[in-house]
Amino acid sequence: MRQIILDTETTGIDPRDGHRLIEIGAVEMINRRLTGNRYHQYINPEREIEAGAVSMHGITNERVAEEPRFAEIADAFWAFIKGAELVIHNAPFDVGFIDHEFGMLNARRGEPRLGPVAEHCRILDTLALARNKHPGQRNSLDALCKRYEIDNGHRVLHGALLDAEILADVYLAMTGGQTLLSLDPSATSQARDGEPQGLAIRRLSLSPGQLRVVLPDEAELTAHRAKLARIRDAAGECRWDAHPDLPSGEGAF
Repeated sequence: MRQIILDTETTGIDPRDGHRLIEIGAVEMINRRLTGNRYHQYINPEREIEAGAVSMHGITNERVAEEPRFAEIADAFWAFIKGAELVIHNAPFDVGFIDHEFGMLNARRGEPRLGPVAEHCRILDTLALARNKHPGQRNSLDALCKRYEIDNGHRVLHGALLDAEILADVYLAMTGGQTLLSLDPSATSQARDGEPQGLAIRRLSLSPGQLRVVLPDEAELTAHRAKLARIRDAAGECRWDAHPDLPSGEGAF
């Protein structure tokens, strides 16, 4: 499954009042693994950014004055998202702005070419998902980070790409946890209190369908054999771990 975790920043709240996109950030995930492929673009909105919006995301008129207009980046953006499942927090907001931009562009071009998003992409709204899983609780992105113990300390202001990256972690946590359980003691992530030494959860950039196989080292095999020996001694006669092609004690590993 190809998923695009996406976020936008805008000049204001409602495109019906003439507000426009000023930033798009998106990261690609295939089979629940981030691929490293991403889309990030600032956009000249061809209008002023409201002061209230600047206070949220910190993007000023001067910052985007020399950026390309939406018409200049629309085809590349559409190629990146078309056919994927879009994972968005409060999806009606972002999709509404994207469809508004496509609609204006199609009108200028004189033919419908891009969008609507829902006709070409599946849409998963993580805000609706969170409200279903945690009714009556705060379900902002910051609140979900706190609930699922996801570090967002580097997030001072909203930013589309940063929020998309954080949302990817939140989405994985809400829908079944991380993508890989590693028993490699050299893993850079830290194990939580109470976990076995060397147990860590980490995200790997693997090709779709690639399976990482982690084999036990000699110390782990020795511990396993000792455990089997204790079970065998307690049981008296033990047949379940016997295998004609393996040394005694390795058949059940």
